[in-house]
Formats: sequence, structure tokens, C-alpha cells
Amino acid sequence: MPIRPASTDDVETILDLIRGIAEYENLTHQLEATTEKLQESLFGENPVAYALVAEDDSSGIVGYAIYFYNFSTFLAQKGIYLEDLYVKPEYRGKGWGKKLFTAVAKIAYDQNCGRMEWMALDWNDPALEFYRAQGASLLEEWRLLRFLRPELEKLLK
Repeated sequence: MPIRPASTDDVETILDLIRGIAEYENLTHQLEATTEKLQESLFGENPVAYALVAEDDSSGIVGYAIYFYNFSTFLAQKGIYLEDLYVKPEYRGKGWGKKLFTAVAKIAYDQNCGRMEWMALDWNDPALEFYRAQGASLLEEWRLLRFLRPELEKLLK
């Protein structure tokens, strides 16, 4: 079960998988990612995120993980935020998700990160069970807040 860093040749496949996670999460109406945007974000002059892919010898890429570095003022140390972890439905339950998750955790550990964080939708019981099985703590007291472009524009006017 090879897990490897994504390459520029993988961008189209990763975008297809992003469409898959958007469908699973009922969020296709929010999907604005394009090949060009993803290429620039992952492999441009100043990459803002990194990707790993899970590659089956006979089927090609079956899953991906995208992460980026953040910072904790309380720890005064960098951390990793796992943005996406996705495995095609027909490959779930076969160890691919755990391999991807562990690979990101190893990067966090090897890079001396103070923590690794991510989110899962509250209705996504399979994901929540998977993360709990890995030993994750659910931070129930925290709430995600967000501005999209329209809210940013409104605030700055």
C-alpha cells in the first residue's frame, strides 16, 4: 500500500477525488476548485498545502490527504492541519485511510509539530469512529467560525 507525495501529474485525479468528498458531504454547491487553482496551491511558487496519495498497484490512486502547516501561540510551535482525508468508497475498510492518516501524523512528528488537528462533520459517524479508533480527542467545546469572500468584502468596506 504505497503512500507517496503527490506530483503535478496527480492534480486532475486529486480534483476528481475532491469532487467525491464534496458529493459525500453534500457540499458540491460550495466546490470552486479547478485544476489550475489546485496546481497553484500545491505546486506553485509558494505552495500553501501539501498532498499525499494512496496508490494501489492495479487501480492507481484510491485516496488522498491534503494538509498544511499552522501555528499554536499556546505551544509557540507549528502544527499540521489535515484539511482532507478521502478514500474512494470501494477501497474503504482496507487500510488505506489509516495509512494516509498515519503518513500525515508521521510528517507532523518528524517536523516537530506540537499538534495535528482536523475536523469531521458531526453527522459523519464513520469518520468520527475512525478518528476515535486512532486515539483522537473530540474537542466539543470549540466551534468553527468562518468568513467567505462576501463576508470579507462586507467587513472591509
